[in-house]
Amino acid sequence: MKILVSNAGSTSLKFKLFDMENERALCDSRVERVGSAGAAAFQYENLVTGKKIAREGLCVREYTDGINLFLSAVAGEELGAVGDIREVEAVGFKTVIARGFYGTHELTDEVMAALHDGARIAPAHNIPYIEAINVFKKLLPEAVMVGAFETEFHQTVPVGRQIYPVPYEWYEKYGIRRYGYHGASHGWIAEAIAKLTGGRARKVISCHLGGSGSLCAIEDGKSVDSTCGFSLQSGIPHASRAGDIDPYTFPYLLGEGLTEAEILAGMAKRGGLLGVSGTSGDMRDLEAAADSGDACAKLAIDMYVHAIVKSIGALYAVLGGLDALVFTGGIGENSARVRSEVCARVRHLGIWLDAEKNASRGAARMIALEDSPVEAWVIPANEELNVARRAMKLLRGQRG
Repeated sequence: MKILVSNAGSTSLKFKLFDMENERALCDSRVERVGSAGAAAFQYENLVTGKKIAREGLCVREYTDGINLFLSAVAGEELGAVGDIREVEAVGFKTVIARGFYGTHELTDEVMAALHDGARIAPAHNIPYIEAINVFKKLLPEAVMVGAFETEFHQTVPVGRQIYPVPYEWYEKYGIRRYGYHGASHGWIAEAIAKLTGGRARKVISCHLGGSGSLCAIEDGKSVDSTCGFSLQSGIPHASRAGDIDPYTFPYLLGEGLTEAEILAGMAKRGGLLGVSGTSGDMRDLEAAADSGDACAKLAIDMYVHAIVKSIGALYAVLGGLDALVFTGGIGENSARVRSEVCARVRHLGIWLDAEKNASRGAARMIALEDSPVEAWVIPANEELNVARRAMKLLRGQRG
């Protein structure tokens, strides 16, 4: 069974094709700067043969153009990973939120309608996915479209940890609750750490740190709490989203003369690391700037680390102890500085970092000292395989 996983962003598309018989990735591809007329970039690699292509300066006005670029390559004579595109039985999407559909579902008209409604909660995520899904439905009409929702992994969180201290009818009538996100990443970590430790790590805190981030408390492989709430505009600071902020800042700023659009943009597009630093939401840029004496860049990093440390403390209390702290995601995997500063501030929890191991790069690895009471790990994210597995399970269930 061949399953394609597509990740749609506001101006980007990523693709990964799997042969699920042995869970082998056949090809990897991306299109950047979708919507541009002459400035888009396309990369494609056949992971079996090693052949690759990279093109710049392309005209990719819409998702249809970007998806067609990929489909032409994946079934082409020179770089093709399949002989016929009809070999792809399903296309899986790391969909975010659709009220009433929190697991893995075929993207029927009913689910698509709920996905449209969910765009009120996650516009930056749902809208690109809706467009990409509709394009794939036209181009691959025989393939099953599957939404592997980011909320699925957190459905095991007890209700008492899901609800907000607001009128209970808001929960019942409007669905106001903590949904939790980044489920594909945290779910992957739950599986990976169990295998890596032989089941030894029962109480785990997964730190998915990237342009968007959250922490998750995992007990015996199940999510029991998360830092993300009703929307992705919650939890720890993100690259350009504020994360947790007192809701009364909104009416206050309205009273100060800002418009609703200006406030929302400040929280969701010009907030987070970008907002505090004033220059970038990319941790690589911030670390370089901080090392060069940029006080605002250093402040942004300090704020970010503090939020992570505070969240670790809260989730540690929920778990009643800790066996392993795991870092994943773009920042979690690549920033030795962030890992070092976080672990230094939670050393009292029994996390003793090995500086040499922490500085290394590569595959999944333990970065704590051998005698550390609590293990610390770096585990590269593999959200695409998580989505492909869920899509395959759905298809097998449909076929009996």
